[in-house]
Amino acid sequence: MNKSTFKFKVGIIGLGYVGLPRSLQFCEKGISVCGIDIDTSKIKKLKEGRSYLTNINDFKLKKIIKKKIFFPTDDFSNISKVENIIICLPTPLTNLNKPDLSYIKNTFNKIQKFLKPHQMICLESTSYPGTTSEIFVNFLKKKFSIGKNFYLSFSPERNDPGLKLNISQIPKIVSGFSNNCLNKSYKLYKLIFNRIIKAETLETAEMTKIYENVFRAVNIGFVNEMKKICKTMKINIHDVINLAKTKPFGFMPFYPGPGLGGHCIPIDPFYLSWKAKKLGLDTKFIQTSGKINRAIPGWIIGNINKYFFYKKKNKNNLSGKKFLILGISYKKNINDMRESPALEIINNLLKYNSKVSFFDPFFKKIPKTRKFNFEKIKRSKLSKSNLVKFDGVILVTDHDNVNYKKILNYSKVIFDTRNKYKIRSSKIIQL
Repeated sequence: MNKSTFKFKVGIIGLGYVGLPRSLQFCEKGISVCGIDIDTSKIKKLKEGRSYLTNINDFKLKKIIKKKIFFPTDDFSNISKVENIIICLPTPLTNLNKPDLSYIKNTFNKIQKFLKPHQMICLESTSYPGTTSEIFVNFLKKKFSIGKNFYLSFSPERNDPGLKLNISQIPKIVSGFSNNCLNKSYKLYKLIFNRIIKAETLETAEMTKIYENVFRAVNIGFVNEMKKICKTMKINIHDVINLAKTKPFGFMPFYPGPGLGGHCIPIDPFYLSWKAKKLGLDTKFIQTSGKINRAIPGWIIGNINKYFFYKKKNKNNLSGKKFLILGISYKKNINDMRESPALEIINNLLKYNSKVSFFDPFFKKIPKTRKFNFEKIKRSKLSKSNLVKFDGVILVTDHDNVNYKKILNYSKVIFDTRNKYKIRSSKIIQL
């Protein structure tokens, strides 16, 4: 099959937080895309021009659907019709904090029989260095000549949900199994990105993505540790950060919070540590930062328990208490709750036999995850009659479209984990 006979320029597997925005990037340039996902409810919505992501509106979808340059489907056989295959699938951790590459491996098994000469596979999913070669090379070598009649590349995604920056303006790193593979990848992404940066090897590009995320995780771990110290010493950590960032050199501000969320930053330190251990290396610094960040939700609950201890002089003061979780997204202004610390906070409260409700403008219910099932927890309205019933409001995610003044007026106490309330009040406890 000659490459000119392919029906679609691009096939994107996984239409989530990376795959769907990437599909729109190509379509908006007039480039045909076949989008594939196993979730039939997503496919139905897309065909109707309805978006399930906050950063993509229905108008954009309906426009490309009408032009017939975006074809969403759950049929993997359509892979035979695309020239370039981009894989945007999740890479979570197992319960033992080991890399779980099952989504990628299972998908590759599904598409193997549909692969044709002159195609390219590009992995955008984050993983440890060596993943692209380990998963794809052995099979592809049996059927194709990689770099001559088939191409393999890795290009780390750098999407940041909620970021008000055109994706195309973010420098795009590309790599390839060979120079021909690299050039093939470069030409593809040059169609939709303003700046393309070539990495020398697949492993270098894979490590770059891990490095970027671990850098953030380690520094957030440090500032969360500082938050604990400052809390004990009755020092406002945010005042410290604001003063420190006036230094014009050698300092980059990071901010504490209720823990780490999102797909990459909480997970990537464990991916790198796992790989390092396989090589006989000990990454104590990285592992420690991961443990610190994972412990923050428990630390928050511990401090809330202490607050009520001083009031009631009881050991377990959270039993029977009613709490409102304000925000379940892992960051503000998005409908993404992957690895959200809100879930760990809810889980801790339930262990204490607390009664929990939530409010989030982006969620009507808490979706079931691999780890938690909180679908029975009810969404509460932010009315005066509701707010006065809660023993405490725990502010986890500081969405912009929330009436914080109203919450302050009618709540008994607010445990603020985001420094949203910058005023002094007996009703506000900074955590």
